[in-house]
Amino acid sequence: MTEKVQELQTIPGVGPVVATTLLALMPELGTLTRRQVASLAGVAPKANDSGTLKGYRRIVRGREIIKPALFMAAMAARNSHSDLGAFYTRLIGKGKKKIVALTALMRKIITIANAKLKPLTT
Repeated sequence: MTEKVQELQTIPGVGPVVATTLLALMPELGTLTRRQVASLAGVAPKANDSGTLKGYRRIVRGREIIKPALFMAAMAARNSHSDLGAFYTRLIGKGKKKIVALTALMRKIITIANAKLKPLTT
């Protein structure tokens, strides 16, 4: 468990509290696909379409208690001088809303965490 926490802390924005929260609330981390882990965390965009109407995508469902931890990690990562900070800046430069860019950053953090833990779960 300790090595999993240390591995998660290598992600920019993820500290000891967020790492232990993710491991405690998502024991499946490292065994799922990127789409499954994003949906389970509640940060996967769900379509709001009907017929020809293309509605605004929203993040719904999932384990609601994980979202605040991911949000705090995303806030820290956007202020860092890392690839995740550059990713956020690039999305803002393309005209995305700040909350949409933060949500994309949350999804990126959880998929990176899942990928980092894959070799440790086998």
